Amino acid sequence: MKIVVGLSGGVDSSVAAYLLQKQGHEVIALFMRNWNDASVTLEDECPWIEDSNDALMVAQKLGIPFQVIDMSDLYKEKIVDYMFAEYEKGRTPNPDVLCNREVKFDVFLKTALSLGADKVATGHYARVNSTFDESGKEIFHLLAGKDNNKDQSYFLCQLNQEQLSKSLFPIGELTKPEVREIAKEIGLVTAEKKDSQGLCFIGKVSLPTFLQQQLQPKEGEIVEIFDNLFEFHQKDPQFTSKLEELQFLSKKIDYRKTDGKVIGKHQGAHYFTIGQSKGLGIGGHKESCFIIHRDMENNLLFVGEGKNFPGLFRKALKIENAEVHWVREDLKLQNGDSMKVKARIRYRQPLENATLYQFEEGFYIEFENPQSAIAEGQFAAWYLEEELIGSGVIS
Repeated sequence: MKIVVGLSGGVDSSVAAYLLQKQGHEVIALFMRNWNDASVTLEDECPWIEDSNDALMVAQKLGIPFQVIDMSDLYKEKIVDYMFAEYEKGRTPNPDVLCNREVKFDVFLKTALSLGADKVATGHYARVNSTFDESGKEIFHLLAGKDNNKDQSYFLCQLNQEQLSKSLFPIGELTKPEVREIAKEIGLVTAEKKDSQGLCFIGKVSLPTFLQQQLQPKEGEIVEIFDNLFEFHQKDPQFTSKLEELQFLSKKIDYRKTDGKVIGKHQGAHYFTIGQSKGLGIGGHKESCFIIHRDMENNLLFVGEGKNFPGLFRKALKIENAEVHWVREDLKLQNGDSMKVKARIRYRQPLENATLYQFEEGFYIEFENPQSAIAEGQFAAWYLEEELIGSGVIS
């Protein structure tokens, strides 16, 4: 089989390429150049050049063809511009999920297939297999990676059946220490290389630094809300339907300045996200303060003290019908249907017991336990055991 590997310059994709070669496949390495502007990186070196050099050295070591493909214009349009627009609206996008949906498993995949590849492979900690339904149709299953600490199935939550049918994740059955051990044994230059901590397309850059390139500072006030606020202590009303209950449970509280006390200033509500506690410059509290709400219109940040502050938690969330994506289209809910699942609202969050509800008016996820810092724009993903079956953008 002819397989194109997205060689990123890290240890994971390097070992993925090696394992495929060892299995006897014809392997071609493609490095995606995603960003040209070194001015926003935190260190002097330009990360994509370093990564490209490492990828080239791995390809040479394995004796496989190597090409660089420039996707920087596409990235700017599909990922970067979208990110800026979302932050400006007060939403929290996930660039890694978007990158996989819009670039790696779309344009990159099509490029690989045009080179005569049968499939593409990446260094994601996830697995894919397939079964056949009663009619003989092949159904592809996106499974969590075996390494619970590194499982990256969440980042692939927007892929579809066609994309999965052309995808391989060779290290999905391995743990990170096992991957590093293989890289060491065969003498790959990436064996000890640290995992990238930056944005998926830039490298070593902090998000606020990056956002400041495009979004202008705008001074506003930080308002502290206290846990004696009336809304935190009112009893749930009587509901006439499940939909009415879900609408109530998923509704955000719209705080007003008069609900609390001004305790500081910030340089722009669009630089922050729900649940954030760092970078607020607030002192004089026993516990950290967390952002519980952003009023974008009036440029106000609302905070509460402590990670258990009631304003951080909600039991349900809504996803607009147009934003619901089923990896397993055969399991898609019809109006009035519900399904018990495990779900998460961010990467690395432990899976939580939840129930999905589909209504004509929208799609809801109700959690068994209230969830902290549900942020608009992030992706919620749902699983049946270890299979990720769907996802959607939190509204």
